[in-house]
Amino acid sequence: MPELKVPAKGAAARDFAALGALVTRLDPGVLPFSVADSYALHVSGGEYNVAANLARCFGQRCAVLSAMVDNPIGAKVEREVRAAGVEGIYRRFEHDGVRGPNIATVWSDRGMGPRPPVVFYNRANEAAALLGPGSFDWKAVFAGGIRWFHSGGIFSALSTTTPDLVIEAMKAAKAAGAVVSFDLNYRAKLWNAARMAAAASGTAGGSQSVASAPEILSRIVENVDVLVGNEEDLQLGLGLTGPKVDGKSKLDPAAFLGTIGEVTRRFPKLSAIATTLREVHSTNRHSWSAVLWLDGKSYVAPTMELDVLDRIGGGDGFAAGLIYGFLAEKSPEESLRLGWAHGALVTTYPGDTSLASLAEVEALAKGGSARVQR
Repeated sequence: MPELKVPAKGAAARDFAALGALVTRLDPGVLPFSVADSYALHVSGGEYNVAANLARCFGQRCAVLSAMVDNPIGAKVEREVRAAGVEGIYRRFEHDGVRGPNIATVWSDRGMGPRPPVVFYNRANEAAALLGPGSFDWKAVFAGGIRWFHSGGIFSALSTTTPDLVIEAMKAAKAAGAVVSFDLNYRAKLWNAARMAAAASGTAGGSQSVASAPEILSRIVENVDVLVGNEEDLQLGLGLTGPKVDGKSKLDPAAFLGTIGEVTRRFPKLSAIATTLREVHSTNRHSWSAVLWLDGKSYVAPTMELDVLDRIGGGDGFAAGLIYGFLAEKSPEESLRLGWAHGALVTTYPGDTSLASLAEVEALAKGGSARVQR
């Protein structure tokens, strides 16, 4: 397997760039949507969250490439991106005042105890789904240098054109010398909706010829250095067999590591694969760990008993901490622990992105406790 080589900080203009959809997440807290009459609005997006975490918590120079709608919701999103310390590079769309294109809305409550969180979407006429090859001038974007490029399966599921844009971006990032990472983030609802939309439109020649998620994601992963995804993502997203997911402890790294041989045989250019391990006892009580496979060796984080306020964004928090470790030239063990600690902390805040300080993450990564800090 190729060795993971992260470009030195040097004179690169940016440490990190992410390509994905920006969305608004409406959060009624612990109330079910059917009775809630007020919501917190969080600016989010699986790919953007990693950039925001790296900028806000880890002090990295980050950018997000996305669609932007010129209406008041778009203005709100732009302001929040700037406040997170992330540079926005946008393909802009004018809203027609009635139908869009739109910034998508994700509806997600927090659940409580035995009641799980509920997540559903309004991604109708989403501006990000209109992005495709040629939407960005990659030579201009990467002209100042880039160390790490990231995208994910959520953005790739939005339309028939977004996967080709991801591949175009990855090739340009590699040409600029960057490490390329991808979070599979397999979401069955999004892939099923995209498949039905493509079949209905006839853009792929009818339902029988519409590419499946494993076909699309496999084409993308051929261009990836660092892959993030659990054993279920690997099996459902990439069509791998591997060990049975059901019936095994979610904290047992053997299930994840058991798929590595098949993953690396199919995708020999991968240097690293990582995931969180989570056993959900109730909505607010999880056992939490993580595992990293790098350059042929495996590393496992400790298991933490985690009290969860808002679980959305924990996986993106893990990815950000792990990537920071690599960018900061930490050891594999340190990088994994930083991702594990940061992902845990993200679940203790409302919203999808980090409010932690680097010192807090480092303390927890080294085994810190929740004792009062005086």
